[in-house]
Amino acid sequence: MRWISYRIFTALGWKIDGELPDIPKMVIIGAPHTSNWDFFLFLAAIYHFRIRVRFLGKAPLFRWPFGSMFRKVGGIPVGGSHAGGLVRQVKAAFDAAEEMILVIAPEGTRRAADEWKSGFVEIAHDAGVPIVFAGVDGANRILTISSPHEVGEDRAAFMDEVRCFYADKPGLRPEGKGPVRLARESVS
Repeated sequence: MRWISYRIFTALGWKIDGELPDIPKMVIIGAPHTSNWDFFLFLAAIYHFRIRVRFLGKAPLFRWPFGSMFRKVGGIPVGGSHAGGLVRQVKAAFDAAEEMILVIAPEGTRRAADEWKSGFVEIAHDAGVPIVFAGVDGANRILTISSPHEVGEDRAAFMDEVRCFYADKPGLRPEGKGPVRLARESVS
């Protein structure tokens, strides 16, 4: 499936701008998440970089007929409640692993969300791993990969970096892109 996605990705003229850092553990955030086709871009990218990744997905995605496929490509089914428990579980997975790349779509939906879920920030901070930004520009058919970013204690400054990176990345369906803002941030 990854190879097929990559072949389609390149045949349609998509390019990848940037390289993944050569580090054993990281969180990669993929945004904006505006279409079901984003998943195939994700598969193409992991084939391109020849990496094994983990990702969180809504539990219903892991039912028949696609459940085994999602698990095989690194999916971890999650429910919609107990966010703090989820952060602790994923931190424990990072602590137990020698290598782990977790990919998260912080919007949590394909529709324009008013805010991003903060789990990616909490997971990276608590696990002591950097975050790499992956941005989709459907109009120009470019998937851009950033250098690694540390969350640190100044969450506002970190989110300014995130907003700056995603400012010119509209996704596959620009109408599905919402503001880059965490729930706890004030509206600016």
